[in-house]
Amino acid sequence: MVSHPIVSKSEWLAARTALLAQEKAFTRERDRLSEARRALPWVKVDKDYVFEGKRGKLRLADLFGPHRQLIVYHFMFGPDWEAGCKSCSFYADHFDSMIVHLNQRNVGMVVASRAPLEKLEAFKRRMGWKFEWLSSYGSDFNRDFGVSFTSEELRKDAPNYNFGTTKFSHDEAPGLSVFYKDDGSIYHTYSCYSRGLDMLIGAYNHLDLVPKGRDEASLAYTMEWVRLHDEYGK
Repeated sequence: MVSHPIVSKSEWLAARTALLAQEKAFTRERDRLSEARRALPWVKVDKDYVFEGKRGKLRLADLFGPHRQLIVYHFMFGPDWEAGCKSCSFYADHFDSMIVHLNQRNVGMVVASRAPLEKLEAFKRRMGWKFEWLSSYGSDFNRDFGVSFTSEELRKDAPNYNFGTTKFSHDEAPGLSVFYKDDGSIYHTYSCYSRGLDMLIGAYNHLDLVPKGRDEASLAYTMEWVRLHDEYGK
């Protein structure tokens, strides 16, 4: 039996219109937040990070392609893992259809993980993805941008993730970093982690619209239900 309130169309329209006012206020506040995000100061990247990709050895500057702006998604895939993180994969399922549009606004996007390139390429083939995926193994890139931790750091109780606001218990964590290139210099402009990534996942935003929402309250942890897209139904 449906236990949710059932009303006339006119009553529904009144309630929906009231909610619309809240949604518009949220949109205006989101616009202000986005403006503040863009106004953040930048940090010049002086370290020479080297990645391994299908195009060979690449430096951070090479990842921009013809674009001034670059988004790097930090995908959880450790050197000794046999498959990528299922939650990162859930997000990565959105990338290929999105990147072509980002390119039109002078933005490039790549994915980086510490796993060896051959593992990344094998998993990418399995998932049917086309985006550029780079191995950051052997560089400080993951640690410098807050998504890889040593065993010593994990043994400590001190917060180690999301700008020192929370404790992450695994050696690999998800995140996203943004860079800008100008006159040969590269600047780090923004990074986000944890639930800061939620707003970037299109499927989650659509689930937020349906009656049961994400329906995760009874699960052991958020995204417990998520599977690699070729494993649903198994």
